[in-house]
Amino acid sequence: MRLLPPLVALLVAAKALAGDGIPTPLEGAKGDPQRGRAIVADRQAGRCLLCHSGPFPEERFQGDLAPDLRSAARLSAAEIRQRLVDPAKINPQTIMPSYYRTQGLNRVAPAFRGKPLLNAQQIEDVIAYLRSLK
Repeated sequence: MRLLPPLVALLVAAKALAGDGIPTPLEGAKGDPQRGRAIVADRQAGRCLLCHSGPFPEERFQGDLAPDLRSAARLSAAEIRQRLVDPAKINPQTIMPSYYRTQGLNRVAPAFRGKPLLNAQQIEDVIAYLRSLK
């Protein structure tokens, strides 16, 4: 029996836990991959590169706490949506913030309480970008 590389094994396990994720776009919005890339690469908007790395040659410093963002292309849009909206549903011990859910969170900075980090359109834009990395 061949062992899976750790990242692939983690993605397979997460996929099994996730089920179908969130199957429909938030508020019916359709995503734009170019806007999504801008959000992901922007350290003030998406904050993704604080923990993740990816295909951003113009960004000198990228995170190494979480998987490379190219690995998200293996997931369905529903699975990516789940991870952005409420990553703790997949992994209760995650350090990834909820980008859309606002209730039932712990240790939220006062400036962010009750507000999503990304709006519904931005979530769909990020999904479109990550799916384009196939």
